[in-house]
Amino acid sequence: MEEKNSGLCSMSTFLLVAFGQIVSVTGSALTGFVLGAWVYQQTNSTTQYSLILLFTALPSIFLSPLTGALVDRWDRRKVMIWSDTGAAVTTAILAILAHFEILQIWQIYLLTGISSMLRSFQIPAYMASVSLLVPKKQLGRANGIMQFQNSSRYLISPVLAGFLMEWIGVSGVIAIDLATFLFAVTTLLMVRFPKVETPPARERKPLWREAADGWKYISIRPGFLWLLLLFGLGNYANLMTDTVLPPMLLETNSPAVLGSILSAGGLGMLAGTIVMSLWGGPKRRINGVLVFKTLAGIGVILIGFFQSIPLIAAATFLYYFPFPIVNACDQAIWQSKVPQNMQGRVFAIRRMLAFCMIPLAYVTAGPLSDGVFKPLLSAGGAWTESLGPVFGIGPERGMGLLISLMGLLIVTLTLGTALNPRVRKIEEEVPDVV
Repeated sequence: MEEKNSGLCSMSTFLLVAFGQIVSVTGSALTGFVLGAWVYQQTNSTTQYSLILLFTALPSIFLSPLTGALVDRWDRRKVMIWSDTGAAVTTAILAILAHFEILQIWQIYLLTGISSMLRSFQIPAYMASVSLLVPKKQLGRANGIMQFQNSSRYLISPVLAGFLMEWIGVSGVIAIDLATFLFAVTTLLMVRFPKVETPPARERKPLWREAADGWKYISIRPGFLWLLLLFGLGNYANLMTDTVLPPMLLETNSPAVLGSILSAGGLGMLAGTIVMSLWGGPKRRINGVLVFKTLAGIGVILIGFFQSIPLIAAATFLYYFPFPIVNACDQAIWQSKVPQNMQGRVFAIRRMLAFCMIPLAYVTAGPLSDGVFKPLLSAGGAWTESLGPVFGIGPERGMGLLISLMGLLIVTLTLGTALNPRVRKIEEEVPDVV
C-alpha cells in the first residue's frame, strides 16, 4: 500500500509541475509571437525575424552537454526553480524596455540569448524528472501530457497574442509572460522530488568527463545514433518550415490570419496530445515515431502546395497533429533505457545532437527565402513558367515551394530510417533500466 500511495503522490507532483510548465510555456509563446511580429513589421526581413529564433535556440543547444552534467549533480527541482526565476528577470527587463518605447532589436537578441542559456539548465532537469515521478508503464501518457506545452503554445498563444498586441501592446503581453514564470516557480515551491543518488564530490570526475559520459552512452548504441540523425535532419526541415511559414503568410495577409493558421496547427497538436495522453502510444514505440513522422512530412508538403487559407490551415493541422505522438514515443524510449543518474547528461547530449541543425535552419531560412525562392516564382522569375502553374506566382509562392521541399525531405529521411534494422529493433536490442 505504501508503494502505491507513493506512486500516486509522485504522479500528482508530476501533474502539478507539468501544469506550471504549460502555463509558463504559453506565456513565453505570447512573448515570442509579439516580438517576432514586431521585428518583421519593423524590418520586413525574414532574416531579421529568423535571427530572433536563432538567439532563442543557439545558447541552449550548445551549452547542453555541460549543463546536463551539472543537472545530474544537483537537485533537479532547484535547478528548475532558479532557471525559471532567471528567465523571469530577463522577461521583466524586456517589459520595461517595451513600456518606455526604447526596445531595440539588438536588445531582443541579447535577452532572448540569456533566456536560452537558462533553458539549457531547465529543459534537461525537467525531462530527467519525469521518470523520477512517473511509473514506467505510464511514461507514454506522461510524455503525452507534457506535449500540452506545445499544444498551448500553438493553439492559444498565436490568437491570444494577436489580440493582446492590439489591446495592451508589446509591453503588456510581456508582462503577462512574467506572471506565468512566477506561477511556474510557485508550483515548484509547493512540491518535492525524490532524491537521486549521486557520488560524493570527492569521487566525481571532472565536469567535462561527466559530460562526455553522456556521449559515450549514446555512441555505443547505433540505434540511438541513427534515431538522432533522423531527428537532427528532420528538425532542420521542421524549423525551416516554422521559420518561413509566418513571413509567407504575412506577405499577403494580416497578423490575425497568421495567428489563425498557427492556431490550426495548435489545434492539431492538441488533438495529438489528447490522443497520446489517452492512448499511451503503440506497444512498439518506435513504430509511433516512424509512422507519425512520415504523416507530419506529408502535412508540410501540402502547406507549401496549397494557396487557399482554409486548405493551408487544414494542412497545418495535419503537420502538427503527429508531433505529440512522435515526441512522446521517442521520449519514452529514452526514459526507459537510460539510467536515472545519467539522464541529465544523456538527454542534454541527445538534445544537442537532435537540435544542432536548428541554428543552420535559422541562418539559412532568410537567405534561401529572400534571395533564392521568392525571386524564382515572383513575376518574371526563372521558374514561373515551369512551376508557376503548379505552385502559383508571387514571392509568397516561392516560399511555399521551399516549404514543400522541406516536407519531401522529412518523408524521405523517415522512410530511409525505417529500413535500418538497428532503429526498428531498438527496443529489443537496448535493455530497459531497472
